[in-house]
Amino acid sequence: MTRNEPADAPMTADELLDAVGPAFSKLRRTSLLEVENPISAKDLSRTLVLNHVLEAEATQDPDREITVGGIAELLGVDPSVASRMVSDTIKAGYVIRGASQRDGRRTVLHLSPAGRELMARFRRHQRSAFEYITADWPERDRLDFARLMLKYTDSLADLRTRGLAADPPR
Repeated sequence: MTRNEPADAPMTADELLDAVGPAFSKLRRTSLLEVENPISAKDLSRTLVLNHVLEAEATQDPDREITVGGIAELLGVDPSVASRMVSDTIKAGYVIRGASQRDGRRTVLHLSPAGRELMARFRRHQRSAFEYITADWPERDRLDFARLMLKYTDSLADLRTRGLAADPPR
């Protein structure tokens, strides 16, 4: 697909699959959050930490506690970088430290009420951005894309538990 062809132009399966990588690159270059963003750039970076804390709390699994080390692993950053990121979210009032219920020597992270409110605003903004960007799509396409995006991200999360396969299934 060339730059001048519409995204829905007929493509072979190989052309379509080859276009996925460049499409992901475009997503990185174009922020969904450019749509009248009520959240500061600093708070946007804090949501990287808050998302993982929220996800850990949402599982309601007592064995799923999130630590600074867990944040480092999930974000793929050095523990010192994660520590600075977490410290910043704590100073901003979005995260609080607590003692682990499994091991009192460990410190775990929890969202504060302000952190929950920021994430609720962020989620509302993400939905608004999605609706704005896809406003001229047929409703079925919007819902199919949303469903497939969720399936894709669930598959990414599953890679952590099952590990990367040497030969991906075809």
